[in-house]
Amino acid sequence: MKTILGTWKNGQVVLDMPADWPDGSRVQIEPVSTDELVGMTEEEQGDDPESLARWLATFDALEPLTMTPEEEANLTAWRQKVKAFNVESVRRQMEDGTP
Repeated sequence: MKTILGTWKNGQVVLDMPADWPDGSRVQIEPVSTDELVGMTEEEQGDDPESLARWLATFDALEPLTMTPEEEANLTAWRQKVKAFNVESVRRQMEDGTP
């Protein structure tokens, strides 16, 4: 028997398509998660020594980022551009008295 999705509506399951299952077939119904987990849950973000050690081990296992000289120059130029923008924005805010 193939899986058929449906929607819980007004206290009933409304199937997306007709089921060709025999009468009396047992079914299992559970919600389908629509949120894809990215990162860690709060439970996984412990600050106990074991959690910190696990995080550090994961961090230490990451491969180092390598850049070409051109990529490094582009990054440096971008950082200088952002810094100049921020300095100018703060200067304007101080002169105008606006946030």
